[in-house]
Amino acid sequence: MSWQRPNGPAWRQVASACIASARSAAPAVRSARRVCLIALILGVGLPAAAQQNYPLVGQAAPDFALHAAAGSNVRLSEHRGDVVVLSFWSSRCTPCRTQLDALSHSLATYRSAGLTVYGIGVDDDAAQSIEYARSVRVDFQLLLDPGKGVARSYQVDNLPFTVLIDRGGTVRYALRDYNAASNGAYLQQLRSLLNE
Repeated sequence: MSWQRPNGPAWRQVASACIASARSAAPAVRSARRVCLIALILGVGLPAAAQQNYPLVGQAAPDFALHAAAGSNVRLSEHRGDVVVLSFWSSRCTPCRTQLDALSHSLATYRSAGLTVYGIGVDDDAAQSIEYARSVRVDFQLLLDPGKGVARSYQVDNLPFTVLIDRGGTVRYALRDYNAASNGAYLQQLRSLLNE
């Protein structure tokens, strides 16, 4: 399992589609084949493909109770009525810090509309997660999942991994990668859930 690059079914489907188009390429489709292969190499469009195959979309969000790095413990089911964002992170994940910062800005903007955000650390060493949590300046609680039980229940296969849960407790969106383009898609989904 890779924490930095998607390698699950969505990645294989994108790769299979590109390979199939390359095999059946006639002169008229060479240009499309090149674009597809470049997208495959660069990973363009991968978050959208990964989102479509996330099996928990439309399902009840798995409940959990986790210790916080600082502050009180958290139980997900106590936040029914709020839109909840869960962001899975690791101290060894460089894009995680950037995403946690972006989520902190989202919370500052949308807290009054009923947004709750939690970062869930999946480092094996809880002390390492706590040290990292102290170095990150965010306005939400960072939770510890050193046994990765919650990460497994949410089928986390890449970091950072973000899940949006609606006010009724249903998983509505998952983001397996973080970059400027995926952040725009995340914000669009977030605004849609907050307006429901």
